[in-house]
Amino acid sequence: MIPFDTAEKKVTEMTSGAGEERRVTEGAEVEIKCKPLDSGSMVIWFRVLDTSAMEFIGSFSNNGLLKSTTDSFQSTFSHSKMQQDILTLKSFNKAQDSGVYSCAALKGSILKFGETTRLVGEKAEVAVVEATQAAATTKQNLCTTATPCVCNNINGQGETSPQMFCTPIILGPLAGGCGLLLLLLIITTVYCNHIRTRRCPHHHKRKRRSGDLEKLKLDKRQV
Repeated sequence: MIPFDTAEKKVTEMTSGAGEERRVTEGAEVEIKCKPLDSGSMVIWFRVLDTSAMEFIGSFSNNGLLKSTTDSFQSTFSHSKMQQDILTLKSFNKAQDSGVYSCAALKGSILKFGETTRLVGEKAEVAVVEATQAAATTKQNLCTTATPCVCNNINGQGETSPQMFCTPIILGPLAGGCGLLLLLLIITTVYCNHIRTRRCPHHHKRKRRSGDLEKLKLDKRQV
């Protein structure tokens, strides 16, 4: 029988922070080294995940041959360097692989544990990149408002926004149209006055002729 008190004590030491701690990026390949304190009939690899209890990885002979594993071992781990006491995690997943990894040699009914390694996932740099892009977008939006603005480039020189030229472009044709209408109004007024002036002398002549006839009539009556 394996003394479980010894095993439980060792697991408690591992989960409390003992051993090497390594920070791993998402998707990276990780080589985990563990050599038991003493040799035995076989070497057992296991891990204690942060999100679950202890998990059996596999058992190997002293020369690195695979004896027993879980169903997911081939897709998750590689034992090509087991003769060098190295177990390879193919692709680190922070949610599924963060925890403590260790091994133990089975000697008779006693487990001889080796060193432990804690894998901790690093914070992804995607959040930093997104924050930088958001800041750049906000700065660009500040320079595309309706009010003319001056954007500072890298060299520190001011660059005037193209929108400040929109107002003259719109008001120029409007002013030209108003001036044309005013000119047409002046020409029409002058022309009408000219026509009226030409008609007025004929009207006055008619009045003077009728008045002369009445005067002649009065002179004849008096005679």
